Amino acid sequence: MRDITDQKIVSVRSAAILTNSYVAGTVATQTRALNQLVVLLQFTIGSLTSMEMKVEFSNDNSTYYQETIDAPNSLSQYTSSVGERTFTATGNYSIAIPVAYNFIKISVKGTGTTTDSSCTVDAVLART
Repeated sequence: MRDITDQKIVSVRSAAILTNSYVAGTVATQTRALNQLVVLLQFTIGSLTSMEMKVEFSNDNSTYYQETIDAPNSLSQYTSSVGERTFTATGNYSIAIPVAYNFIKISVKGTGTTTDSSCTVDAVLART
């Protein structure tokens, strides 16, 4: 059984209507040797086409690096792109990401008409 001291929960963004530009929530700060981030999203699509999320990392809380996602294009080559996740349906989502940085910024935005949309973002930092 995992000890509760092996995790930290951060409220990144309270429930709010999305905008068409990225809005960063509260920066999650690591205070212990935690190596796993789990992003918890409670998303209501309303009139939106979709919601997009990006995660950025920093060791100094000044220079941030956006999560990079690699896609194989052959047996030995990969194409790397800055990561953006797209959500097209109302739901509660859980996204696990390994982490080795001191500061984590999670941003969300809507695409389309923002009427009746909502998103809550929490971050769980844990040791695996």
